[in-house]
Amino acid sequence: MSTTTSQQEVFVRNRSVVSRKIEEETLVVPIRGGVGDLDSIYSFNSLGAELWELLEKEMSVEDMTRWVVDQYEVTFERAQTDIDEFLKELLAMGLVFPAGPHVPSHA
Repeated sequence: MSTTTSQQEVFVRNRSVVSRKIEEETLVVPIRGGVGDLDSIYSFNSLGAELWELLEKEMSVEDMTRWVVDQYEVTFERAQTDIDEFLKELLAMGLVFPAGPHVPSHA
């Protein structure tokens, strides 16, 4: 993946991941071989949790950026930078994939 994501790029959650909101924290656990990988539990802050919810369906970087700008007092550029970093981390962990005809259903 390039250094920055394109605003037109569309992403979606990996379907081999489960997530639960426990109190104020969203926990995400990859499923491998039909079992939760407890060595790979991820926790999101409130904004990360909201973006994670948005990624339940295919979502473009531009749409996520505009949503953050509408919800928070932040510039488009700052939101874009933060979302780019968040998506790079999610991609590296295998929690999201670029959407398209070959979206994997299992990692």
